[in-house]
Amino acid sequence: MRDSIVMTKYQGLGNDYLVLDANKNRVQLAGKKVALLCQRGFGLGADGILYGPVEINGKMGVHIFNSDGSESAISGNGVRIFAKYLMDQEYVKGPKFDIETLAGTIHVECLNARATEFRVNMGKASFLSREIPVTGEVREVINETFTFNGEEYKATCLTVGNPHCIIFTDNVSKEMVTKLGPYVENADEFPERMNLQICRQIDKGNLDIEIWERGSGYTRASGTGSCAAAMAAYRLGMMENRINVNQPGGMIQIDIHEDGTIYMTGTVGYIADVSVAESFFS
Repeated sequence: MRDSIVMTKYQGLGNDYLVLDANKNRVQLAGKKVALLCQRGFGLGADGILYGPVEINGKMGVHIFNSDGSESAISGNGVRIFAKYLMDQEYVKGPKFDIETLAGTIHVECLNARATEFRVNMGKASFLSREIPVTGEVREVINETFTFNGEEYKATCLTVGNPHCIIFTDNVSKEMVTKLGPYVENADEFPERMNLQICRQIDKGNLDIEIWERGSGYTRASGTGSCAAAMAAYRLGMMENRINVNQPGGMIQIDIHEDGTIYMTGTVGYIADVSVAESFFS
């Protein structure tokens, strides 16, 4: 009898990930396999795969893959989901622990007994072009004019471990972000591709956003996208330091401390354990 390969599916505000436990499955993850597993209709369907726990810099970490098979340094929803998995599987015992990512060490705190709500220290943002990256002279990319698909837009760009382009507009819709997203993701100015959030200010404490993720496309929710949108709005003087970021999948709360540290609070839900055909990995 052959060993089965088991993956666990979770969602963070409708942003769904498959967890492949490196200790329980002896498989090699390749980009094409990731893309096939994530493809709805042919695979299990997901916005990405979390591969771990693995050792990164000598500590417990996770590798995060987008649905197109590319690897991402960080994912806000992915980190919360992986944090829940670590608690569900008793890899960690207490409510506070660290997860290593390619973007660095992420500090996590579980806020309830059911392990469905987490507060994550996402570090600090940078608006510096060379760190995002954005081409051209070294500068902070704030409210700058870009041309996407033949039209001009005022955009603010920043990195929170991955790159984001923030555009404020009154027309925040799935239709607009899916139309504009591919042009922003692949624009010449963004050599490592780009995530897009289009945003509308409701008041000093609330934003509406729609999201296009590099490597995944239209997404119902994004943790790093929420951090980036909130931070851009705060930097532009539009927001107080506690911001509810409303997106199709639900709300993520962002707190920005005086030193610029960003804290993200959001929920996670378990969906299912799934036995996977070995043909996906052969």
